[in-house]
Amino acid sequence: MSIFPKIEKITFDASLSHFLLMFGYKLFSLYFPLFLVARGLSLSQVGYTYLLIYLPIAVFSPVIGFLNHRINPLILAGLGIFGYGFYSLAMILIHPVQMPILFYTFQIFLGISAAMFFVSMRGILMAAKLENHNRAFAWFYSSPLYANVVAPVIGALIIWKFGFFGVFALSLIIQFFNGIFCFSQIKKQKPIALDKKFQFKEYAQNYEKVFKILKQKAILFPVVAGFSVLILAGFYRAFFVLFLKDIGWSQNLILFFVSSLSLIFLPLSLLIIKRVGDRASEKSIFHGALLTSGFSIALGIFGSCANFFVIFLIKLGQGMSGLMCGSGRSGLLSQKLKKYPEEASVLDTIFSPLGVALGSLVSGLIIGFLGFNNLFIFAGLFVLVVLLIGKYLTK
Repeated sequence: MSIFPKIEKITFDASLSHFLLMFGYKLFSLYFPLFLVARGLSLSQVGYTYLLIYLPIAVFSPVIGFLNHRINPLILAGLGIFGYGFYSLAMILIHPVQMPILFYTFQIFLGISAAMFFVSMRGILMAAKLENHNRAFAWFYSSPLYANVVAPVIGALIIWKFGFFGVFALSLIIQFFNGIFCFSQIKKQKPIALDKKFQFKEYAQNYEKVFKILKQKAILFPVVAGFSVLILAGFYRAFFVLFLKDIGWSQNLILFFVSSLSLIFLPLSLLIIKRVGDRASEKSIFHGALLTSGFSIALGIFGSCANFFVIFLIKLGQGMSGLMCGSGRSGLLSQKLKKYPEEASVLDTIFSPLGVALGSLVSGLIIGFLGFNNLFIFAGLFVLVVLLIGKYLTK
């Protein structure tokens, strides 16, 4: 019996493409808040920058979902990958303070590129004949976590030697080859039947049917619970690295922390993938959200006075519970909306960036008077309240 959970060919190809996309992005994304602050942006502007990246993903996902009916989703996914590369080139040429309008425009451009990749790739997976959707999406969502094992280390070395120009240039090269891989491998699967005569009226009718399904309490509560965890993720996306810097950690220590965390998480994620494949999606969502809430509150209470090991354990638990919740959410949507895979992929894609965008917006507004610790406590309590209200309303 293999220690690795089973993975189908199409899941492997989609997950590998996701890995390469995130590997190229994570070469610099971990240090992006530090990059922005060093270039003269305030903490609130850092939060708004992430808002401009993630909100367009939510806004443009329905458009990409409609196009998936009429255009091969591989084309859209590949264009999204090349968009990531073009963004890296833009970050080499644009200064965020000297050219703010152009800089913020390219944050929106990155969000649109992400929508093209994630809606199309999720649609490919949701339409595929998979033995276990929870397991497939656990593989897909764990891909960027594997990229975290080496990308920050390589990125730090390149920044030390060549500055941010080096990591943006390498990211551009990686996305170019990833786009080629996407076209050459996944196209062999051809899981989605295109309909060039598909009209917007039919698209709207599909969504009416989808929302009728989602309004059922047994589905609505888990989806809302999963969405609250994504809002919490928005708090951390913009400010966790800056929090570590605020409590006195050096960049080298932050690098070591993130790399070690990802390295330890790698084998543990395989256990999570097996576990979510053997249990109901609703349970994965609820338990993952509850644990994520608890870890966030613990970090807010103990973070400033905790040592490296304590923060490491808290973030490791938060990563595992987040993977559990996210995999369960996508698995639930793919099962309940299996007749509408394109619409399901759009909704799943909207949830993630919209939650992160809202979290980034709110955290950017309140970080000034709450501070890092209270911000993390607030985020954890928010998820906990959502869970309690949802449990009460579904009795």
